[in-house]
Amino acid sequence: MTPGTAAAQSGLGTLTSDLGILYGGDYNPEQWPAEVWREDVALMREAGVNLVTLGVFSWARLEPRPGDYDFDWLDEVLGLLHTAGIAVDLATPTASPPPWLGLRWPETRAVTRDGVRLSHGSRNHFCPSSPVYRERALGIARALVERYGAHPAVRMWHIGNEYGQVCHCDLCGAELQAWLCRRHGTIDELNRAWGTSFWSQRYDDWGEIVPPRAAPYLLNPSQVLDHRRFVSDQLLALYLEQRDLVRQLAPGVPVTTNFMGFHHATDYWRWAPHVDVVADDVYGDPADAQSPAMLALTHDLMRSLAGGGPWMVMEQAAGAVNWRAHNVPKSPARMRLDSLRAIARGADGSCFFQWRASAFGAERFHSGMLPHAGPDTRLHRAVRAHGAELRLLAPVLGTRVEARAAVVFDWSSWWAAEEPAQPSDRLRVMAQMQSYYRPLWQAGVAVDVAPPGADLSGYDLVVVPQLYLLDDADAQNLRGVVERGGVLLLGPFSAVADRDGHVRQGRFPVPFADLIGASGEEHCPLPDSGAPVASDAIWDFTAHMWAERLRLEGGEAVAEFMGADLEGCPAIVRRPHSSGGEAWYVAATPPQQVLDEVMRQCAEAAGVRGVLDHLPDGVEAVRRGPVMFLFNAGSEERKVALPGSFHDLLTGAHHAGAAHLPPEGVVALIERTS
Repeated sequence: MTPGTAAAQSGLGTLTSDLGILYGGDYNPEQWPAEVWREDVALMREAGVNLVTLGVFSWARLEPRPGDYDFDWLDEVLGLLHTAGIAVDLATPTASPPPWLGLRWPETRAVTRDGVRLSHGSRNHFCPSSPVYRERALGIARALVERYGAHPAVRMWHIGNEYGQVCHCDLCGAELQAWLCRRHGTIDELNRAWGTSFWSQRYDDWGEIVPPRAAPYLLNPSQVLDHRRFVSDQLLALYLEQRDLVRQLAPGVPVTTNFMGFHHATDYWRWAPHVDVVADDVYGDPADAQSPAMLALTHDLMRSLAGGGPWMVMEQAAGAVNWRAHNVPKSPARMRLDSLRAIARGADGSCFFQWRASAFGAERFHSGMLPHAGPDTRLHRAVRAHGAELRLLAPVLGTRVEARAAVVFDWSSWWAAEEPAQPSDRLRVMAQMQSYYRPLWQAGVAVDVAPPGADLSGYDLVVVPQLYLLDDADAQNLRGVVERGGVLLLGPFSAVADRDGHVRQGRFPVPFADLIGASGEEHCPLPDSGAPVASDAIWDFTAHMWAERLRLEGGEAVAEFMGADLEGCPAIVRRPHSSGGEAWYVAATPPQQVLDEVMRQCAEAAGVRGVLDHLPDGVEAVRRGPVMFLFNAGSEERKVALPGSFHDLLTGAHHAGAAHLPPEGVVALIERTS
């Protein structure tokens, strides 16, 4: 099991034990007249909605003037929802301060790295360090919890919204200085960690340090790395202030905030232990053929953040979003498939943004569960049907997805790897993650996502797509996979730098050179024509974008560069060990089908298999508890061979020997015992 929190499992369990699988979405009644509220609640009941998130952006309505609260409307809405048996995830509305806050106290508005102070008129414009903002945010949060902490409708508290704000003002500079002092202890240690002898950047006092701001040329990468760590911790501290207040005034009610998948600004390995429910906002692009695999990877991350236990989707689109340049809508079948994919990968809740599509404002063309055209629509009929079928999936509630393979990911390494002035800006961490995850996803292999310092003893196959930054203890942890008989697959440009972003001295990958039986001396981004590679163990191919100059030192060359400047250098290396384990290193970016074959060989060596032995192209398979889910995201029917007789929980149909999946179809199969 990867790091997470038992609280995240028990917090969700208190809701699902009463409500079943959570189904609903954000509800913004402040955008509508009171007569619409009753219609909404009646339609929610018909759709099977059992949870709504309320009040996320209602600060100006709740506190129209400083200290002047208006709760009458919220009292009425909560009463209507409770009478209808619909639970509420009540938000502290602190993501979007009202205009009066920024006008009276300009320092509450964030400052960009260029020194521009943001204005109100949008959202998320606050400075996380502003004492006034934090005082006022705690004020509205306290007023809400004191009034509704014991309200029977309020079953969960939702702190803020999509934390990701970055501010470069002097207030944040002072907090940064204090954070750096705690992290490094002395100014001399900071100078060492940041390598400030380069470009005359030595500091003599904490007060000389400012957040990374506009500069004439490249910034110190170690300084930027620490600032990114600080920003994530700063936002976490902001969340914790309100969470602790809620726990004090409403003990026993689970508290959460909404994560955003692989969100660049926030290190969720550090956040996850502090939420009672791991909740995610996930917006796959129906126009992107790679979206199903990326959604699956994101869901696997959330399950891993929850320690392998249940989590929930807090937001997803029922149809189209409004924020892409070209917003292709989901079909109702795709909406259903995406929702069920999350359930299959460990979610005990599937909620949407939002219930009723907005008539005005910046999100007026973002889809809702109830479209502008009303309930007599294809989309809303699908919403009602999906609410009914979710109740049929009770057998998966609280169950787990058991994985023997793990993909390693680290936020600090992601940040450090994509700073400017690297050998290439084309080697992107998330692209590598997807390339190495995809063959496991295609084969129906269950995968957890783990930080490099996690307990990896339960995994027979550990995949490291790109881990540029790695400290010594975590390197030793990864070596342990092979030493105990597992298979470790390392991607290119891994273990290049230490925890401070300093390049390790010696032949790379320094902590693993003896393990893989090869060592390198030069990173070699490739011209657009690529470099030819020969392989008897796989097949000949052309590597594009990236290569590394290695020499063998006891390992086996699975593939070698042929011709040009890399003649004879290994492109893929494998080294078996006396433990029975294997270490692999891919010193290039091969075509996807080559990487698929490398992964197949690694999985075979590790004894890791998919849910089914043979899956047709485009079919995704996941086993959660007693239920095997099969998804067809393609546009053609697929036939899947089955090892026995199964019952589909969603339709009641029986499948013996095979299941026929229509386009964008899904089955939830449980084995028949008689």
